Amino acid sequence: MSEIAVHFAGSAPLEERRPAQRSDEQVLASIAGGDDQGLAELYDRYGRVAYGLAYRVLRDQALAEDAVQDAFLAIWRSADGYRRERAKPSTWILTLVHRRAVDLVRRENLRRGERLEEAPEAAGPSVPEEADLRQKRTDVQAALRELPQDQREALELAYYGGFTQSELAERLGVPLGTIKSRMFAGLTRLRELVPSP
Repeated sequence: MSEIAVHFAGSAPLEERRPAQRSDEQVLASIAGGDDQGLAELYDRYGRVAYGLAYRVLRDQALAEDAVQDAFLAIWRSADGYRRERAKPSTWILTLVHRRAVDLVRRENLRRGERLEEAPEAAGPSVPEEADLRQKRTDVQAALRELPQDQREALELAYYGGFTQSELAERLGVPLGTIKSRMFAGLTRLRELVPSP
């Protein structure tokens, strides 16, 4: 039967019969109920960016894959622990990935016997430089909390999540121009809030 015949027979056209994409909150709720397809759906949405984040922390392909796998296993086991009033699903998911990646860095350092007291002196920043970097990170994080939620979300997903502006527009369901405006306004406000050296 052709699409036109189906339409005239009283049925909705094919475009209207496609299921609507579930929100991240709905997918997490389904995972909490034991829906393994929900986990696959969530992985399809966030697997790439989760891997990118883990790889930036670990600088090792296999370890980054392990971190993402561990994080999604944690999501499967604790999806009922997600609280929408505390964070957006994307933030919650990427936080789990980041924590797993940091845990793997620590574990690998211990496994390799690179305990702090045994490690050779690093060629990296000095103690005062390290303290300055730590203070700058704290200042930026505090300033991010001062931004309106939509600006903060765009900046965090772009810089910490690795999304392009086009990907953000698609993921958040807003025009690309809106994303660009949010990011520009957020960065402008951050420059005002973060003390310059």
